[in-house]
Amino acid sequence: MEINSEIIQKNIEKAKAGDQVAFTFLLDFFWNEIYGFMLKRTENETDTEDIAIETFAKAFDKITSYNPEFGFNTWLIAIAKNVHIDMLRKKKSALFLGTIDEENQQAYNVIDSTPTIEDEIIKEQNLARLLQYIKELKPAYQEVIQLRYFQEMTYQEIADQLEEPLNNVKIKLLRAKKLLAEIIQQKK
Repeated sequence: MEINSEIIQKNIEKAKAGDQVAFTFLLDFFWNEIYGFMLKRTENETDTEDIAIETFAKAFDKITSYNPEFGFNTWLIAIAKNVHIDMLRKKKSALFLGTIDEENQQAYNVIDSTPTIEDEIIKEQNLARLLQYIKELKPAYQEVIQLRYFQEMTYQEIADQLEEPLNNVKIKLLRAKKLLAEIIQQKK
């Protein structure tokens, strides 16, 4: 089947209505274009993959604000550029934060980081609360979080187990983390 602008627009409209299949179609169709564009800019596959994942996550979160007068790929590239700029800013600020003088660094090395009994109790309570929050997610999101963070599987291992494309797993995990963060924020 030949994919034309009409099919793309239909999938954008479906995605605006929350259709997961449409999201997957758009991700699969535009992934290589966004990834290739950013790889030329970053010359780093890891950064490029992170940027592409965040780009699609942001685009899907804000898809209702997409203006069809402009090309969808142009909109995605604009988002990717902004994500890249944000990443560069974070790296730059991390460099400045990392330049602590030697005396301060020695003082940090003296501190005993062994958890106290109180720390262990708080950790267990926080874990129990986190597990309760995770149970509020849809089962598919619970599963990817459980596989990634509790079974410590790689993205590829998760994709193989779920029999889903790697990019879908990454996006699903990113969306699960965002939804979990929203639940935690609401409960505070």
